Amino acid sequence: MAVYELNYKPYEGPLTREWSRFLIIPRHAYADVFRSKLFTAFFALCFVCPLVMAILIYLHHNITALTIFQTNVGNLVPINGSFFQTFISTQTVFAFLLTVMIGPVLVSRDLTNNALPLYLCRPFTRAEYVIGKMSVLAILISTITWIPGVLLFLFNSYLEGLGWFASNIWIAFAIILASLLLIAVYSLLSMALSAWIKWRLASSAALFGVFMISNAVGVTINQLFRTNWGSFFNLTMLFGTIEDSLFRNHNSLGLPAFMVLPVVAAWISLGLLSLSCLFLISRKVRAYEVVR
Repeated sequence: MAVYELNYKPYEGPLTREWSRFLIIPRHAYADVFRSKLFTAFFALCFVCPLVMAILIYLHHNITALTIFQTNVGNLVPINGSFFQTFISTQTVFAFLLTVMIGPVLVSRDLTNNALPLYLCRPFTRAEYVIGKMSVLAILISTITWIPGVLLFLFNSYLEGLGWFASNIWIAFAIILASLLLIAVYSLLSMALSAWIKWRLASSAALFGVFMISNAVGVTINQLFRTNWGSFFNLTMLFGTIEDSLFRNHNSLGLPAFMVLPVVAAWISLGLLSLSCLFLISRKVRAYEVVR
C-alpha cells in the first residue's frame, strides 16, 4: 500500500488474552498434523489400551458379563496400583512414538526458514514460544496418559464406592505426576534435538538413539562393574524407579538388587536432563537480524 494514500488503519478487532497466546502454536500445529491419515489412525490406536482397561474394570463389577464369559472375579487382573502402573507404562510407549512423529519438526522448521524473528517481533516472548511448542506434545500426550488414567480411576471409584476412592486417592496423584514427568522430559528432549538437528530423519534417529544407546550403555556399565551407576544413564530404569515409588511397587522391572537406584537419584537425574535440554533450547530460540 502506498504511503501517500493514507489508507492504513490499525487493527481494531479483539485481542487474544496474554495468558493464552501460546495456544496459537498448538492450534495451527494440530491443523497440520491431523491432515495425515496415518497419524490420525495412530492417535486412535493410542486409545485401545484405555478401552481394554475400562472393560476389565467393568467386568469386575458385572456378574452377568462374567457368567457369559464363564469366568470369575478371581481370574481377572486386580484393580490396584499395579493395574494403573501397567496402564501408564503401556501408554509411555505410545507417547514416545507420538513424540518421534511430531517432536523432530517442532523447532527445526522455524530455524530452517528463519521464522523465529517473525514470532518474536510480535508481543510473543521466548518463554511463550517454548511453552507453545511444548504444549503441542503436552496436550496430545495428556489425552493418552493422565486424562484417560484419571477417568479410569474415577470409573472404578464409581463402581467400588466412596470408601475405595478415599483409600486409593494416591493412585490418581501417581497417575498425574508420572504423566507430567513423562511429558516434561519427552517434550524438552525432542525440542532440544529439533533445535540442534534440523534434518527430521536425523532428529528422529537421535531421539531413538538417546533411549536405545542410553539403555544399552547403562546396562553394560552395571553388568561389568556390578554397580548401579550405569542406571543414571538408563532412561527406562529412571522412569521405572520413579513409577515404582509413585505406585508403591517394588522393582517392577525385575532388576538385580545392585542395579536398583534410590528414588531421589532418579528424580535428580531426570531433573538435570530436563535442565540441560532447556539450556540447549535457550541457545537456539532467540531473535536475530541479518544485516548485509
